[in-house]
Formats: sequence, structure tokens, C-alpha cells
Amino acid sequence: MEKYDVVILGGGNAGMGVTGATRAAGLSVAMIEARDLGGTCPNRGCTPKKVLVAAAHALDEIGRAGNHAIEIEPPRLDWRALIEREKDIIADIPSRLSGLMARRGVHVINGEATFMASNAIRVGTREIEARNIVIATGSKPRPLSIAGAEFLTTSDDVLSDPVLPRAVVFIGGGVIAFELGHVYARAGVEVTILEALPQLLGGFDEDAVAQIRAESERLGISIHTKAWVKKIEEANGRLRVSFGKDGAEWRVDADRAVNCAGRVANVEGLDLGAGVIVHREGRIEIDEHLRSRSNPDVYVCGDAVWNSPQLSPIATYEGGIVGRNIVDGPKHRPDYSHIPASLYSIPAVAAVGLTEAQARERGFVVNVHLNDMQGWLSARTYAEPVAWSKIIVEETTGRILGAHLVGHAGEELIHIFALAMKHGITTRDLSEMVWAFPTFAADIRNMV
Repeated sequence: MEKYDVVILGGGNAGMGVTGATRAAGLSVAMIEARDLGGTCPNRGCTPKKVLVAAAHALDEIGRAGNHAIEIEPPRLDWRALIEREKDIIADIPSRLSGLMARRGVHVINGEATFMASNAIRVGTREIEARNIVIATGSKPRPLSIAGAEFLTTSDDVLSDPVLPRAVVFIGGGVIAFELGHVYARAGVEVTILEALPQLLGGFDEDAVAQIRAESERLGISIHTKAWVKKIEEANGRLRVSFGKDGAEWRVDADRAVNCAGRVANVEGLDLGAGVIVHREGRIEIDEHLRSRSNPDVYVCGDAVWNSPQLSPIATYEGGIVGRNIVDGPKHRPDYSHIPASLYSIPAVAAVGLTEAQARERGFVVNVHLNDMQGWLSARTYAEPVAWSKIIVEETTGRILGAHLVGHAGEELIHIFALAMKHGITTRDLSEMVWAFPTFAADIRNMV
């Protein structure tokens, strides 16, 4: 049996994050990956998606050229060429990451891993023992138990499809639906979003969601909440999606139906029972140090952690914490309170910290600074269709509890608010700063 100090199951951002501290401490580390190094984000998620979003940004800028007294012919998007560009940009990511692991001295093993004992893993015919095992296997699309689910595609398929459809239905009103929906809408595709819950984009502030919903509908995206999909079937060479809403039966025809109902931990097939790991439907019970409660030699990080945000930077962050806990003992804990997140619709939605509802539920006495910035000079200069912010501030201290932005370069400005929250920079401190002008960042002093 081969022996290592640490065996990492998964070669994505979380697994990569574990290797820094463990290899710096001189521990022997093996990483087991069944597919391509980097995992979902760089190969089938964030990075290729942003290539399509960048193209949609260009179309958006062209669409607003008239506001700048620029006359331009209607643009034509070559979707097949765009997909080829996307694939070209990400093509060398696995090989570059393989080189990084080699330089760090991490032994990469290709194959499917399963537990054979609490401290042992089987990969094909190989048996590997380790003092610590890290589950960093990422996530997969949540399966939907509806009639005709076999017709569903996923975001992976969208990012590889060289044929631009005429109409698409997204089942689920989360981040993926809005990001890809905005790309498709600007490419001239009919887009429908169906969400079973009353609220779209769970986790984002309700007022921010209302802003991006209104802008999405202005673009022509059809959005239905409290919509329960009943079945998907073939009809006249296309797909027909039937759903219930307000006591009535609805249906919409499309060329693609995309499963956007969220993602679940990808732990099926690991045989957690053999690893003596207690779980419920793949949800592994962990302590505050990201360690399995039932097997203290096993850690979990990244999307495989069922109750933390499934975001690439959080996966890397959690991996780093796990690595330090393996080296130092279980003493490091994740703090998610000031980690920013962005929805890359066009315009983008960005957030950090508490929503207004969460702040009030937790008993904070707050001042809510709500700003429609469309009339501000910076927004008018760039002809922004949406420029909006909500900053939630503790009344007695001036401490920022949450920030929510739509448009106005919010996906970049949100990091200033995150930095302020992490280091206790107050609204007074921000308002007294001297900012470069004219910039979007200079508007922060007026947002607070």
C-alpha cells in the first residue's frame, strides 16, 4: 500500500488550496483527479463563461453607442467562432496547473477515488493510505425528478454548444440562469426563466434582485416565479416545457431546456461509509474547522461543503484553511462575513455582507443608504441603464454591515466595501478619503 501524509480527492481550486501549506511544511501530498486539473471553474464554469459574458458586454456597449453620438451598423455575432475562442482561451489550463503541482512536489494521480477504510483510498488497482484525507470533489448539477428530465442540458453543454439556439428555457432562477440568460438575450435568443420559489437569486438582497429583474425583462427575458415545471417533451422538433403557475397550466417551446436548479456536493461514488463518514444525502457533517465530525482525519472543502457558498474563491480559501489545519492542528476557522460575490449579468450585481433583511433579523439598528445613481454624472456619462446601490450601516458605529450594487462597475467596487468591512473602515473614513475623479469609485463617498 502506498503511503502519504495527505491525500486530496479532487484537483480543483479547493484541492489546489490545500497544497500550499502542506507542501511548505514538507508533507507528502497526493492529489487524485478523475477528469482535468482545475475542476469546474476554469474548465467548465467561471472562466469560459466570462469569455461569453465579455462578448455580451461588447454587444451592450455597441447597443449604447448612440448615446455617445456614434453611428454604427447592427453587429453580427458569430456564435461558433465565439465558442472556439472560449475553448482556445482555456485549452492550456489543465497543463499549466499540472506544471504548478509538479513544481510544488504534489503527486497527481488520474482516476476515480473511493474509500476502502477510514484512512485508505482505492484508485483503480492502487491502494493508498494517508494520515489525512481531504474531500475536495466539487459539485454537480442538482438532478430534477420531472417527466422528460432526460431532455435537460447543463451549463457545461451551453459553454460547448457551437449552435446558437433560437429559444432557451432555464429551469431555476439562480446565478447561472441570469448570467447565461443575459448572454443569450444579447445574442438575439428568446430567453425564459422559470423559478419555483417566490424569490429569484436566493441570497441576494431583494431590492437588488428587483433591479436586475426589471432590467432583464426590459431586455426581453421572460421571467416566471412560483412556476412548477411539470414535464418536458419533444414537440415539432423542439422541446415543450409545461409548468403550473397561479393555478393555470402554461407551456413554452424552446430549442434548449437548461437545468439551473443549483448544484449539490459531488460525493456520490466515494463510498463514504467505508470511510466511516456520517452523511445525509451527501451532506457531510463537519465541525468549525472543516473537519468531518465522524472521522477527524477527513477534511472537506470547496463545493463539497454543502452549507457554504459555492464560489471559486471560497473553495481556494477553504482549501487554504484545511491545509493550515492539517499542518498546525485544527485551530483555523473560515470567516465568510466579508467575502464578496458577483452575478455577471449585464449589468452585474455585486454583494458583500448582510442583506437588509438579515441585518434587521439579527437585531442591528441600521441606517440604509439607498441610491438610484442613474442621474449621477458618472452614470449619465456612460449611459448606464441601471446604476443602483444599497449600503447597510450600523447606526451607532458607522460600521458597514452589507453592500449591494447593480451596475456602476459594482463587480469591481464591491471589493472596496469588502476591504472596509474586513479592516473596520467606517463610512466616515470612506467619505473623507480623496478619490481619483471622475471615476465610479469616487461615487462611493456619496453612496455612504
